[in-house]
Amino acid sequence: MSTDIYGCIEVRNPCADEDWYEWAPWHHAMDLYPLYSDQNYAAFACLFGVRNSAGWDPLAAGRGLPADVSPEMKEEFDKARGIDPAVHSPTWVTWAELDRLDMDAAPAGGRDVRDAVGPGTGWEHVFAVMRALAGRFGGDGVRLVAYFD
Repeated sequence: MSTDIYGCIEVRNPCADEDWYEWAPWHHAMDLYPLYSDQNYAAFACLFGVRNSAGWDPLAAGRGLPADVSPEMKEEFDKARGIDPAVHSPTWVTWAELDRLDMDAAPAGGRDVRDAVGPGTGWEHVFAVMRALAGRFGGDGVRLVAYFD
C-alpha cells in the first residue's frame, strides 16, 4: 500500500504576541501541492520518520499537529481523518530546522539527506518557498505542517 503526503506551509503573524492581536497566530500560506506531490519514501523517512525502513534519524517525527495550527489546516486534517481513519502521523517542521539540516547525514548504509530532499527530488520547490517566506517572517515563523495517508 502506498503512502501520500498532504499539508501546507504556514506563516506566523509578526504581531501575534502583541496585546491587541486577537486572531489566529498562524496562517495558511500555501498548500504543499502543487509544490510537492511525489511519494519519496526516503524523504518521508528522513524528515518525518514515516516509512523509515532505512533507519533515518528523522528531523521532525511524531510531533502531532501544532497546538496553534492554522484554522484552515486544522479543518483540513479533521476532515481528512473523518473521511479516512488511515490518515496518520501529523507533524510539523520550521524553516529554521530545515535550514540547519545536514545534507551529508545518512543512515547506516543508506542514502544521504541530499539524495532524499536535495535538488531534483521536488523538495527544492518547497524549500525555496519556505526560504522566501522566512525572509519576511523569520525562520521560526515559517513551518510545514504535514500528515500522511
